Amino acid sequence: MKLSSLTKSSSLLDHSIKSILLVVAMIVMAFGLSSFGSAAAKITNTNEVERFPTIALGSKIVMPNKMMKGVDGKEYSVLSSMKANGLLVVFSSNNCPFVLKWEDRYPMLKKFCDRFNIGLLMINSNEMKREGDDSYEAMQQHAKDKGYDWPYVMDVNSEVANAFGAKTTPHTFLFDKTYKLVYKGAIDDNYEVAASVKQQYVVDAITAMAMGTKIETPETKPVGCSVKRKVVE
Repeated sequence: MKLSSLTKSSSLLDHSIKSILLVVAMIVMAFGLSSFGSAAAKITNTNEVERFPTIALGSKIVMPNKMMKGVDGKEYSVLSSMKANGLLVVFSSNNCPFVLKWEDRYPMLKKFCDRFNIGLLMINSNEMKREGDDSYEAMQQHAKDKGYDWPYVMDVNSEVANAFGAKTTPHTFLFDKTYKLVYKGAIDDNYEVAASVKQQYVVDAITAMAMGTKIETPETKPVGCSVKRKVVE
């Protein structure tokens, strides 16, 4: 074999090896960045939990007097939404898949609240999405499309969500007539299929509270999309 042929073969081999190494390096870099991204997300979530801890059972209503604009143009506060026997606060949004799955149960919550003379206040705290999915106009349209007949209000700068330590949409908080928190967490145990629900956490808590009996499950883990809150440093 001629020297020129050997040189050419060697050059091709070097080029192939370099190409393989480049691909391997890109794969390693992509994996590393992905891992870093996951870690960063976990750190962010951890910081959020620490910075905005969810209020404890037995706590009194927080930020009771902040006025929030409802989709009907009226102003509401947490305190003004209270009725004789308490208040159910639901942090919600327009496009979260978990909200969309659970939303067919919102009218049932309203029915139980009305039955036991309990107020219902739904709050949108997704301040970082005000230019899009969770704008005031989008909230109005969503409420109209879904037939909301309860207050759905905009929490400017996520102040109420931050005070409550709301983590997800949805995230529910039930207060009794003395303004004390008696239940917090998920609506029920199956966001996918209403017919498959085995534990109706909020409905059971409302019923027990109204009857003066013990709430068997006063706290559950909230399940949903993270609140797209505004964080002021």
